[in-house]
Amino acid sequence: MTVDLGWHAPNKTWINNLSQVLNESGTHGFFYNGSTLPEGTKYGIYNWCNMPHVRRDEYPIASKEYSLEYVEVIHRHHKRTPYASNTFPKEQYGWDCSDEGLFYYGQPLSPVSNVSAPSYWSVYTSGTNPFAPTGFNGTCQFPQITLGGLDDSWQHGKDIYGVYHDLLGFLPDKIDDKISYRVTNNVITSQVAGMLISGMYAPTSSIPLKIQPASIDSLEPTYSCPAASSLYSSYGVGSTASNWTAHLIATVPLFTSLDAISGVATDSSDWHKSFDHYYDNLSARQCHSKSLPCNINDTSRCVNQQQADTVYRLGQYEYSFIHRDSPQSLKAAISSYGVFLAEIAQNIRDRVSNKSATIYRHNVAHDGSVSRLLSILQVDVMVWVGMGAEVVFEVYSKKIDSYGVGDKKYIRILWGGQVLRSSNPSLGLVDMLDLDIFLAYVDGLIGTRASKVVGLCKS
Repeated sequence: MTVDLGWHAPNKTWINNLSQVLNESGTHGFFYNGSTLPEGTKYGIYNWCNMPHVRRDEYPIASKEYSLEYVEVIHRHHKRTPYASNTFPKEQYGWDCSDEGLFYYGQPLSPVSNVSAPSYWSVYTSGTNPFAPTGFNGTCQFPQITLGGLDDSWQHGKDIYGVYHDLLGFLPDKIDDKISYRVTNNVITSQVAGMLISGMYAPTSSIPLKIQPASIDSLEPTYSCPAASSLYSSYGVGSTASNWTAHLIATVPLFTSLDAISGVATDSSDWHKSFDHYYDNLSARQCHSKSLPCNINDTSRCVNQQQADTVYRLGQYEYSFIHRDSPQSLKAAISSYGVFLAEIAQNIRDRVSNKSATIYRHNVAHDGSVSRLLSILQVDVMVWVGMGAEVVFEVYSKKIDSYGVGDKKYIRILWGGQVLRSSNPSLGLVDMLDLDIFLAYVDGLIGTRASKVVGLCKS
């Protein structure tokens, strides 16, 4: 089957228009101020703190002639504290997480007399320790999913169950071996998965979370791919290419102002090669109703909302450029994330051929995971995937004649709860797309069982 394997540019919007990003104000309706949208706001708009996902009220029900056979979900973890690397040298206020526990312990699975106590981490700072922690004081790990993020994770699970069990009758009443959950080696995905599973099934026994070895994990991803790393750095973060540095040069005054407030060194390459660090720091505060930061020595000098909004617009611009606008983005994505998409393709093949009894798989991952996936799918409008951002692969069958003899397989991909539109003409609106076309697209780029990826990562 012949499919188009070329890169196709995304739609032209304010996100990839540098002039608009630099010269306009606000966030074009993108929301950054908490998990709950303002009253009267229609569900489905971009909410960095809690992105839209499948819900019963908005779910696009397929025609009755199609029968759902398989579902695989990948979503970014829910809202969290900033990463430690994204905190300022000294923060103005503390961040308290004493309203939750992080449970880390080993438990024998065989029938033995010795069992583990359900212990959890309780973060504290010793008065005897002469070294002050970098960034925020308080009782949090940086990062960790916050109480609000845990609640969002639980609701996400409840909403998925409400669609695929209550509305469609697809999922079983009780969790069993037809359902599988997977996480990355970063513990925050496990923090989310536990709450999500509780929202779906409220199980009374322990549930396994599948995880690959840290050195080859395809979901995060962490497998070695020097060619992809080199390619990303040649046109994106850290690049000296003019089409990347243009926005950094134009925003030197903004960086200067933010540095003067935050205490970040003006020669810090990590903070000035992109807006990632400032974006994470400021958005994490606003998602948790914390004030924007002020200078620790002069609290009259603070980051204002206009500056924060500019950082958010620039972050959107950067993600669109890295993952979609650059023609090099497709090759970078298929090499660095091709293994995971090949795993999805194989999961689909195994299910439709009855080699696997698993009908539902759920993967909890990161923004870099979902962004690379959207890059390979060539989504028509690229955004920085926010907290809880979700992609769903649904596989359907349809009888091919009135006698019910044989059937044809189709795929539908949902992004943010609605049908994904790709810029690639072979995919287009991925709504009951011939499954053979989708698999031919994946195989053409990545190879069956990711057979092309090792070579791509070396080239």
